[in-house]
Amino acid sequence: MADCKPLLFELGTEELPPKNLLRLSRALLANIEQGLTAEGVDYAGCKSYATPRRLAVLIDNLAISQPDKTVEKRGPAVQAAFAADGTPSKAAQAFAQSCGVGVDQLGRLKTDKGEWLAFNQHLPGQATAELIPGIIRQSIAALPIAKRMRWGSFSTEFVRPVHWAVLLFGSDVITTDVLGLTTGNTTRGHRFHAPGELQINEPGEYVDILLQHGKVIADFSAREQSIRAAAIQAADTVNGIAHIEDDLLEEIAALNEWPVPVTGNFDPRFLALPAEVLITTMQTNQKYFPVKNAEGGLLPHFITFSNIASKHRNRFNTVTNGWLHRACQTPSSSGNKTANCRWRRAWTLWLILCSRKNWALWPIKPNA
Repeated sequence: MADCKPLLFELGTEELPPKNLLRLSRALLANIEQGLTAEGVDYAGCKSYATPRRLAVLIDNLAISQPDKTVEKRGPAVQAAFAADGTPSKAAQAFAQSCGVGVDQLGRLKTDKGEWLAFNQHLPGQATAELIPGIIRQSIAALPIAKRMRWGSFSTEFVRPVHWAVLLFGSDVITTDVLGLTTGNTTRGHRFHAPGELQINEPGEYVDILLQHGKVIADFSAREQSIRAAAIQAADTVNGIAHIEDDLLEEIAALNEWPVPVTGNFDPRFLALPAEVLITTMQTNQKYFPVKNAEGGLLPHFITFSNIASKHRNRFNTVTNGWLHRACQTPSSSGNKTANCRWRRAWTLWLILCSRKNWALWPIKPNA
């Protein structure tokens, strides 16, 4: 498309609610599309990006201005516009004045119902750069946010504090105010791996700059695919199959900008609990992917994801592997974590449900 440029808008925030991240991202994209359509600005395509610390929209081949248009204005009926001697009436003169021309420059419109004075006015299209700030602000205001918050000395409100905003049209920055911040062309990378500012010269560089220099996978779908592939590979190392449900996959993708898989283990004696109890705790409370064997049985392993590529992953792995182990060995220890308590309660409730004749068969006793 001629006379078109790409547009990038990014809103940098503190960690967004993971269960609402994808909804916010889709709503922002839909609102901006709706605003462009309402203003009659053409574009070729658009895509949204979302991570825990950013919402972004990239518009491809956005027209640099609205198309010119001709507006037909209809005035008074001809019979009421002129006197018998052809002198224009006050109604004709007022209509001509509203159009910015003389009566002699007015045209005539004939219909089945009669003839009227008319004027075809040519309106040049407004520059897109002048329209974008209003569209962005309206799109943010219309986001489905149940409860907004304020921060610092700002009077603006959003779901989380906002720290930077990018608004780039081609290689030009559209300078405006968004939620109390002045837009620019600098984004930020991963909170720990690349916390500094990263300059974006063209909207098309956005994804690659974040990936190569910012340690951020900006594309939500690409991050989900990366997590799925890493979980499958990690489960394969323990001769298992990762049990991946879409809801949990989406939530983990919403929690990580740079997902790193970590394989954990727990005491096999806990497999005596119903599989549903273990899976529910791992998925709902711990955000872990359970690991199963080829027959569908649960294995004493799980896959979790860290948002940091730690140099001490073995140490982290030891901690995560230990929470079930401690629950099994020392259930009364004051060092138990919340997760341990959940598992202790799970087996206690299960014991209550079991008949006393099965007590002797139970592999783990509360004081064992």
